[in-house]
This record gives sequence, C-alpha cells and structure tokens, in this order.
Amino acid sequence: MEITVQWIRTSWTKESRGGQAASRRNAAPVGFVLPPAETPASAHVIRLRERDGFAPYDTQEDRGTVDVQLREADGRLRVFPRGQPLFALPPRPRRPPAVRLAPGQWVRWQLNYRFSSAMGIRGWSYWLDTFNIAYGPVKADVFLSTPTVFIDEQGPLR
Repeated sequence: MEITVQWIRTSWTKESRGGQAASRRNAAPVGFVLPPAETPASAHVIRLRERDGFAPYDTQEDRGTVDVQLREADGRLRVFPRGQPLFALPPRPRRPPAVRLAPGQWVRWQLNYRFSSAMGIRGWSYWLDTFNIAYGPVKADVFLSTPTVFIDEQGPLR
C-alpha cells in the first residue's frame, strides 16, 4: 500500500514571538501540494525558517530520515512521531497513542519544541513539526484538505 509523508519544520527565535514576524510565522501553511515523488520511499520535506522570512524550501528525502515511526500491520498503518531530544521543552511525559490509519485516511500530527543554546548565550529557539501522512493512493493536493485524524501535541512554550 502507498504511504505518503510530508514533514514541515518551522523554526524561529524570540524575534518572531510577537508582532509582524509572528503573524508571518502563524500564517505559514500546514500542508503543501505534493511534488511528483522521486522514489516510492521518499518524503516531501519542507523547511520554513525565520531567517528566510518563513518562505518554504522543499526537498525530497528518504522516508527513513523523517522523525516518525510507520508500521503496516493488518491492513492499517500505525503512525507515531518520535519525541525530540530530552532537553527540549515542553516535557512530554504522556503522549497520545499511535494512530492507526485505514486505506484512504490521513493524519496531521503537530508537535512544538523550545530549546536553549549552550549556557543560554544565544537565547531560545523554537520548532513546530507538522507531519502529514496518508495511507493509500492520494492526489497531489491531499494535504490541503481536512485530515481524517488531527493530533495537536503542542504544549506551552513560554
């Protein structure tokens, strides 16, 4: 069965925590049209960085580089994003269970993080990871629609 993966990482600093920069960041899309896949095991990876004005930069990478566990069993796809390093905030002692997708379904799963630099010299940096994952054949604009399942695992970043 086909598995389609789109991973969007938005990254910023305190400079985009408020005002116009925060408005640009918050206006960033959470789904993009899929390019033709280079290989069946490729993932569409998009980076939106503060230093680029949150303009999307997209590539195709091996699906194994995406921070998400994918496992097919009994005609379903089990999806579970991996948590980032232990030093990232907010802490996630209890995470939601994995999602099991039937053919024709897709999930959007969002997680956010806050990191401090070594000894706090450079201040905080932030990430928002959005994983859009579909099971079965899809059209290029699938991730522009409403997901079958939406998991919002975003916590307070202060």
